[in-house]
Amino acid sequence: MKLRTTLCAAALLAATAPATFAQDLVTRDRVGPADAENSLTFRLTAFDLYSSDPATAEAFEGFFTDFITANPGWRIDIQLQTGAIAQEQARIIEQTRAGRGPDCAMIDSSQLATFKDAGLLTPMTPYFSQAEIDDLFPFVREGVTDANGEIVALWWFTDLRVLYRDTSLVPDAPQTWAELQAAALSVAAQGREGILFNAGRDEAAAFDWLAQFWAQGGELVDATGRPVFFEGDNRTKFLDAVRFYADLVTSGAAPARVTGLASYDDLLASAVAGTTGMFIGGNWMYGQIQGAMAPEQAANWAVSELPGPTPDQRATGTGGWTIAALTDDPAKVEICAGIAKLYAGPGNAFQKLLPTSASLYDQYEAFAGPEFDVFAQALQNGQARPGVPIYPEISNQIQILLGSVLSGAATPEDALDSAAAEVMAAYARL
Repeated sequence: MKLRTTLCAAALLAATAPATFAQDLVTRDRVGPADAENSLTFRLTAFDLYSSDPATAEAFEGFFTDFITANPGWRIDIQLQTGAIAQEQARIIEQTRAGRGPDCAMIDSSQLATFKDAGLLTPMTPYFSQAEIDDLFPFVREGVTDANGEIVALWWFTDLRVLYRDTSLVPDAPQTWAELQAAALSVAAQGREGILFNAGRDEAAAFDWLAQFWAQGGELVDATGRPVFFEGDNRTKFLDAVRFYADLVTSGAAPARVTGLASYDDLLASAVAGTTGMFIGGNWMYGQIQGAMAPEQAANWAVSELPGPTPDQRATGTGGWTIAALTDDPAKVEICAGIAKLYAGPGNAFQKLLPTSASLYDQYEAFAGPEFDVFAQALQNGQARPGVPIYPEISNQIQILLGSVLSGAATPEDALDSAAAEVMAAYARL
């Protein structure tokens, strides 16, 4: 079977097919004719084809209509995931092991390693050229490749953490931890908060902070999934990263209230109010800044890579979603790969979701802004969460640790020892 995935460029703005035709081919539970000879089950999230945003839903109807029209004889039976990501991913694993899983599914990037380790993903290597594979960012290429060197998923979009700064207060992008602290202290001397970041009880706090640990080459777990962040060189790197945050607070570069911040909305609100000079946030917040601020205020805000202990030590936490095949039927695997390519590129561009292939930033005008040049460069140093069962507890303990250290309730060393004990106790129960 020759799979054709050509999509009309006009579909980036609206569905290309007449509305009545699209409605016949795209319903609440299927894409394609109801009586099609061949069918595939696709378990997806409700953010795209079934988005609550009419424009997004309409555009993806166009993408899928083009796709199914170019592949006659096929029907895609839709299964929607709920917003309970961890439970949904666990359900897919359980059902696939029992022979009742979907043929094709969206898999959260943080769970991809778990699926790979379970041996549930069918290689899709034949449907990607070597040039396409080489074009993936390093962390993406590693994430979608199994132990045999096969491509077992397409990581179709990602996100990352970056540094936002008011250039009227911080003209030059800090390149190191020391430069960041100095810039934040300069802002604080002018009566504003130097830098804000999430350090409350939320995954955002742990994930944003982990960039400081990863920039040094730190590892949370070993190849078997056993926690090692508190041992040997990892311990030193972990403590150095904690002390960096602690020094920001004790010096006055960051306010003590960061221990109560657990939402990117809070960081945005402070920037809009003009009370902070810098903050660590997600790439999507650039658009929020443009929408929430007056044009003259928004023009002052710029984005740059997160500084590291040295200019050459950089990392940024990355997330996003993948699409993978969980069937052994070659024809269905090929259709699944085609669906994945539908999302990667056209789908990215319409929603301005960051592509995982470097060339796509030049291919689509949607990524023409200078901020996307920064994002693309930063993604070269992207780092994904380890897809291991113990990660949620590691994150939980990092959140507790940051609160204890930044509030002065514990030393970095004692807080790390406590976190290690709790994590290893949880690991023993797995």
